[in-house]
Amino acid sequence: MRAIAKRTTIGAGILLIMPLAVWISGWQWVPGAQGAWLKMMYWMTETVTQPWGIITHVCLCAWFLWCLRFRLKAAVMLFAILGAAILVGQGVKSVIKDKVQEPRPFVVWLEKTQHIPTDEFYNLKRKQRSELVKSQLESQTEVPGWLRKHWQKETGFAFPSGHTMFAASWALLGVGLLWPRRRTWTIALLLVWAVGVMGSRLVLGMHWPRDLVVATLISWILITLATWLAQKLCGPLSPPRQEDEEIAERDGEP
Repeated sequence: MRAIAKRTTIGAGILLIMPLAVWISGWQWVPGAQGAWLKMMYWMTETVTQPWGIITHVCLCAWFLWCLRFRLKAAVMLFAILGAAILVGQGVKSVIKDKVQEPRPFVVWLEKTQHIPTDEFYNLKRKQRSELVKSQLESQTEVPGWLRKHWQKETGFAFPSGHTMFAASWALLGVGLLWPRRRTWTIALLLVWAVGVMGSRLVLGMHWPRDLVVATLISWILITLATWLAQKLCGPLSPPRQEDEEIAERDGEP
């Protein structure tokens, strides 16, 4: 358990660098950014948004099972643990959102520019919120059309970030489960992807830095427990002897 906690803590620390830096800097989101980079950030966030998030989840599960090379029974158990870890995280996120009820940055901006009080906005049903965002921003030129449509779908509360929890959970699962097998490139890509998803939530006006920080910490706790459980139920995470040659070849060792 100690080794697992050490690995996931390092991973969480890496993920927290960006949102903590943004939080400390006092950066505030404002609309008006344009260009290909903003659209790229939108597609980054779409990898976690339904239905693409389901495809991402299935692909990552398949890759993890391949990397870990578990037997069928253990593989099914691991698949269930990975799915449960993600689902529990999303459930915890939903409960906290309903309790805290923090408005999204773009909703606060609507209050300032369109004079729509946040309390009134969130008292509406989701469909009514979507229609209100559409009607108020139809003639708005500083917000791209695709971003307005994204806002129409994402009218819930902000704290904590569900997208961050999804991406951070997978990145930390990579650190927890794949580090003993030296899947360095997979872990690095997962961490970069997770930070990209987190950054996209900021620049698209969906979350505050603190939403990302708390979501990452929740993911860290859940994934540390899930990785420990996977080791308990599925066997050691360290690779069997027959994989040593493959690992050495992948690492470029003679």
